[in-house]
Amino acid sequence: MRERAICCAATLLAAFITGCTSVSPPRSQFPTGDALLDRMEASAACVNGVQGTAKIDHFSPHGRIRGEVYILAVNPDRVRFDIVSPFGANLYTLTSNGSVFQLLDVKEKQFLHGPASACNLARLTQVPVPGHALVSLLRGEAPVLVHTPAETSLRWDGDGFYRLSLGSTRDASEEIHLGVHPDDFDKPWAQQRIRVLDVRVTQRGVDLYHAELSNHRPIATAPPREDPDGIDPPVPPIGGACRAEIPHSIRMRAPHTEDDVIFQYKDAKWNPPIIAGSFRQPVPGGVSRRFVECRD
Repeated sequence: MRERAICCAATLLAAFITGCTSVSPPRSQFPTGDALLDRMEASAACVNGVQGTAKIDHFSPHGRIRGEVYILAVNPDRVRFDIVSPFGANLYTLTSNGSVFQLLDVKEKQFLHGPASACNLARLTQVPVPGHALVSLLRGEAPVLVHTPAETSLRWDGDGFYRLSLGSTRDASEEIHLGVHPDDFDKPWAQQRIRVLDVRVTQRGVDLYHAELSNHRPIATAPPREDPDGIDPPVPPIGGACRAEIPHSIRMRAPHTEDDVIFQYKDAKWNPPIIAGSFRQPVPGGVSRRFVECRD
């Protein structure tokens, strides 16, 4: 009996402590979910694209793969990944201009091409995320399903974020966790900067993907791209000065396949200069070319 009493007291104490750590909401709270989404977009209004270097760590039932990836992601759905080995050798190059997908697999000596569908992009990312959603996540913004205000619910979570739930078409739904910048808790809601912390998209009761974003810090605009030979004029950034935050850690999971990939930005810049051909790649010699098509 004495041991049971001690156990119960410990349980009550833990519950009391947990309750005391609940985070109070900002002084000025968002009136609707759509108002919160508008502020999310406004917080990244100066962003047209991101370029950076990241560590990639991929876990799957088949094992673990680690490497370094050069990322270029530009609105609305253009993306390029160059994955290199620890020794600097190119392993994979994925490009998508929003309509055409291309993937060079150096190890297998094959060049895949086809439509820029989510399942084709997942041949590298391992998580079936559409191109526009992938670009949004890589720059720290939540892709938002089509919805109506009647299909939206919003509440403050005691763990320190807004929990926004959206209903959509084709029996799909989405839950987004959005935090407020620590310096903005006393500001009016229309002036608060918003951080995307978690995105989960579900269809017919099955999670399509789950993304966790953390370690938010501001980054600067990329400088112009200079011609090393001094012949061509510099290529300017694709946007103006920008100091928005970016999540330096992005984890994407596909629960139905148990694939889990983590991007850790080492360095990144907003609005990079874009040179012709960045999102298309020529077919190199000595590889087999194969058209691939899949259904999302």
